[in-house]
Amino acid sequence: MSLNVVLVEPEIPQNTGNIIRTCAATGATLHLVRPLGFSLDDKHLKRCGLDYWDIANIQYYDSFEEVKEKYPDSKFFYSTTKVNQSHSDVEFEDNSFIVFGKETKGLPKELIEKNLETCIRIPMIDIEKARSLNLSNSVAIVVYEALRQLGYPNMR
Repeated sequence: MSLNVVLVEPEIPQNTGNIIRTCAATGATLHLVRPLGFSLDDKHLKRCGLDYWDIANIQYYDSFEEVKEKYPDSKFFYSTTKVNQSHSDVEFEDNSFIVFGKETKGLPKELIEKNLETCIRIPMIDIEKARSLNLSNSVAIVVYEALRQLGYPNMR
């Protein structure tokens, strides 16, 4: 059993470093879609990922379409603040892909509109007061909900 986290054009190296660590500790594969807003040699990225780089499974792509083409039969969930369906209201499956957008803009509107039935959000207070959670926190929340549903496979 496994999960997949997709970051579409992440911008902040510290967030991606934290997500690398989360993916390594949970066995999730991280899929990074370029362009990245930082260099992979960035000291902040390396520091946040600590010594988890060697146990993290990281794949790189030039477009989100490339990810979809490589895994045409997989279930994709799209994390956004623009829908009402909660991340805990869906049923995650083995090898599900959980897609997150860039920190400043989120996922493209067209992608959300084409996939409304599998778009999810993390509940928060009034959106006017709290626009969104930090990307690395959001990934951790959704990944652990998915793992809970799957019975924490291969975890102690």
